[in-house]
Amino acid sequence: MLAVRLAVAGLVAATLAVLPGGTSNAAGDPSGHRTHVVSRAVVFEVENTNATSVLCSPDNASYTVRGRLIGPRKDVLGADARRMNVLVHDKTAGSWFWHLRGHPSYDYATQLARAGETSLVYDRLGYDSSPLADGNATCLGAQADMLHQVVQHLKSGGYHFRHGHRGTPAAEHVVVHGHSVGAAIAEAEAAAFDDVDGLVLMSWTDSGASQRAVDEAAQQSSTCLKGEDYAPYGKTGADFRGLLFASAPDKIQRAAAARRNADPCGDALSLTQLVTSLNLTTRDIEAPVLLLFGGRDALTRKGAAQDQADAFTSSVSVTEHTQRGAGSALPLEKSAARTRAHVLRWLETLG
Repeated sequence: MLAVRLAVAGLVAATLAVLPGGTSNAAGDPSGHRTHVVSRAVVFEVENTNATSVLCSPDNASYTVRGRLIGPRKDVLGADARRMNVLVHDKTAGSWFWHLRGHPSYDYATQLARAGETSLVYDRLGYDSSPLADGNATCLGAQADMLHQVVQHLKSGGYHFRHGHRGTPAAEHVVVHGHSVGAAIAEAEAAAFDDVDGLVLMSWTDSGASQRAVDEAAQQSSTCLKGEDYAPYGKTGADFRGLLFASAPDKIQRAAAARRNADPCGDALSLTQLVTSLNLTTRDIEAPVLLLFGGRDALTRKGAAQDQADAFTSSVSVTEHTQRGAGSALPLEKSAARTRAHVLRWLETLG
């Protein structure tokens, strides 16, 4: 029955346009009811600090991190929400990865909203709407710490709408979804602070990077060590597409390549420290975990998925799925609807 409901939800969603910012629309959810989806710009005040075990040094200054809350109207505009999903983007990306406007079938956050889930998509410090003048002023340990601050703000309602709306909702439960390095950041946050109710980790392994992934990271670090503040992961748009995609339609690949970002060099130069930390602390994570991989991911070596599942020795449950034919960017690949279906089924098991 659940599979039928999800299929119906996907069919309805595919026929509807993506909502412009600050508007709402009615769409079918898996239960057959009408879900009024609302999108609102939100702002978080954070400290660029590092209280994790990742050995890197940010500037400890205060910054503003911006994003969007997307979900059913009753959750986004209400006093509280049963669950909020925090979506953490990879290197080279931004919040657009989860909220690809103009392409409704590949808009992960809006499609989850139409199924009844509320999500925060945000630009990490140094990306798009959350600018950072000096890309060496932050690092991946700080990105995990700031994610922790965002989680706590969501739980307390201690953030605000960007355009004068009052009364931001507080979340009873928070689940963090991360893609690639965004998943690594989510892992580091969960290991250090133990304050999330679940992890959806896409296309990341603590020790299973492919040689191509290692080579690209080394090239990016080399650029940073020459004195740059920001550097791309993948020198060209074609390189970027080859790293992330295996089956996505050309229009989706072009849309993503047009939005790709250079990365703060502080993040790029602390990747090794993050990986070292995770190899020691992933075993401490207690929250339930869903691991999703693409069978044709250029950044992950074969066999790494099972190794990653085995690393979560303290988690109450670990579910692993590999999507045949997909590359790294699972929410944007041809099989995006099947990826969302796996996520929604898993979220339902959390209650």
